Amino acid sequence: MADKQISLPAKLINGGIAGLIGVTCVFPIDLAKTRLQNQQNGQRMYASMSDCLIKTIRSEGYFGMYRGAAVNLTLVTPEKAIKLAANDFFRHQLSKDGQKLTLPKEMLAGCGAGTCQVIVTTPMEMLKIQLQDAGRIAAQRKILAAQAQLSAQGGTQPSVQAPAAPRPTATQLTRDLLRNHGIAGLYKGLGATLLRDVPFSIVYFPLFANLNQLGRPSSEEKSPFYVSFLAGCVAGSAAAVAVNPCDVVKTRLQSLERGVNEDTYSGFLDCARKIWRHEGPSAFLKGAYCRALVIAPLFGIAQVVYFLGIAESLLGLLQEPQA
Repeated sequence: MADKQISLPAKLINGGIAGLIGVTCVFPIDLAKTRLQNQQNGQRMYASMSDCLIKTIRSEGYFGMYRGAAVNLTLVTPEKAIKLAANDFFRHQLSKDGQKLTLPKEMLAGCGAGTCQVIVTTPMEMLKIQLQDAGRIAAQRKILAAQAQLSAQGGTQPSVQAPAAPRPTATQLTRDLLRNHGIAGLYKGLGATLLRDVPFSIVYFPLFANLNQLGRPSSEEKSPFYVSFLAGCVAGSAAAVAVNPCDVVKTRLQSLERGVNEDTYSGFLDCARKIWRHEGPSAFLKGAYCRALVIAPLFGIAQVVYFLGIAESLLGLLQEPQA
């Protein structure tokens, strides 16, 4: 029962460790998700996740799959820490006299966690999306330039390759956004991020808590680590697919660069309307299986680290010499 009270530093460290491990494992799939969601019907470059990853490796090398990973690895620690710690905080505040939380209260705690995390999530996603999608836009322009040169030369192979456009860096993007738009530039798509992350947390946290509860040997014991992992995977993938339409809209709104002949958007409703009209309702599920493949292990790993109490062990080792 004493282990029920986990210190805030331990929660933050556990969330950070989980985020770093998870992002390192699944980032290439996340890159494929962003590129699949951003491509529009008239300019399709990738047929599937595997096709996207193969083409990325061919054109940008192995590390091309990790474009934007530095931003995620830097900011995922506070993001995951805030999300997990906020959910724990709200669950604790909403539980009275040790009674089991009702489903509406579990959903309310998840809503609070999702709302808190967007402080970090929005700028992180804003920068990550530009870096991830830069390769797709560069490849598209290269193909179009080669086609134009080919037709201009009457069908002969082009002799000169177009010079590669310089790739943006996270620091450069941040500086440009702050200079041109102020802090609001980093928070473009905040509304869409809230519409994705709040429902995600409302679905994820209660579903995880109830699935994890099923594997507990008794009320006094924690669930085995494999139960926590599977519960995190199932809850994460279910929540990810449920909010995928909002994720597609958010990705499009946060993309500053557009490919040739691609739509531009003035806001959430305008983006959703144009996607529906030009690409059909199935476009809202673009990258859904990629997102499920990203979120499932990400949250599975997060919950295992969190429930194993790695941070508590580390903090205990640090405090032992003083005892």
